[in-house]
Amino acid sequence: MRAWHTAGDGIDALESSEREVPVPGSTEVLVRIGALSLNYRDLLVIEGEGGWRPESSVVPISDAVGTVVAVGDRVTRFSEGDRALPVFLPFWRDGGLTAETYHSPVGGPVNRGMLADYVVVDEQEAVRPPSHLDDAGAATLPIAGLTAWHAVTRTAVGAGDTVLIHGTGGVALFAAQIAIAKGARVIITSSSPDKRSRAERLGVVAALDYRNEDVAARVSELTDGAGADVVIETIGGTNLNLSLEALRIGGRIAFIGLIEGLTAEVSTYMLVTKNATLHGIETGSRAMLEQLVEFTEEHELIPIIDSAYDLDDIRDALKHLKAGNHFGKIVLRA
Repeated sequence: MRAWHTAGDGIDALESSEREVPVPGSTEVLVRIGALSLNYRDLLVIEGEGGWRPESSVVPISDAVGTVVAVGDRVTRFSEGDRALPVFLPFWRDGGLTAETYHSPVGGPVNRGMLADYVVVDEQEAVRPPSHLDDAGAATLPIAGLTAWHAVTRTAVGAGDTVLIHGTGGVALFAAQIAIAKGARVIITSSSPDKRSRAERLGVVAALDYRNEDVAARVSELTDGAGADVVIETIGGTNLNLSLEALRIGGRIAFIGLIEGLTAEVSTYMLVTKNATLHGIETGSRAMLEQLVEFTEEHELIPIIDSAYDLDDIRDALKHLKAGNHFGKIVLRA
């Protein structure tokens, strides 16, 4: 089989090699990869940014889906021919995130990733994908879809809530789709007229140009002066101040984004005076992914896919991701 590997030395240095097809252990399944989707963290690993730089060559890419082609003798969760969707944090099965379960993320600088023809995963580290989605759609769920699901459910988004979502990346659009399906009024931001138009077709009540509009003032207008009940903060950094400004008193913020940096100067005074609840969101557990699969099937949600590349064009796909012009997810078809 073929597997791709990186030492954190950039997109152009990403290479493939021939390897033996792995043999599943007694509680493991062998999965033939059908599709993968790209996330910003994949770039951090492949380009060797900070703590994401691998100490030695690793197989990258976190999100994938495939078909089980062999099972160990003690496997009970899957059979040959089933589709399997590996989770991102393999030891976070249920409940809250703990130090004991928060390690070995798939496709990181230590644990192997999914950019190969076949991968072996423990049967406890995967779920069945939504039956109505093809592999390309299902591959977008383990990070972007699940992070959005965690953000929307942890902030208790419900019918009638106004939800401000920053941007039109994979997490943002998933959050918009989920919130709309729950009956919320969604406001989204983008500097691109085309992306704002496409977001409006998803059913958002407003798509704001954050470069040329006062987002907080517009949110206030759209909520009769109250502010947003929930903000899905996908940008991070000092953008948190804008989220606080747009939030109603007593509102909730799901904080996800690292795009604007790992630290920032934030108005703690506004955090207090808004009586805000700030939730840090880290992807989600296997149980949450199973809930997302059920919700996705119930509402027949279709992930927004910007573009699909052949696996041989992985470098072009990564450069497209790095350029930041995509609307929704970028996927690879194996």
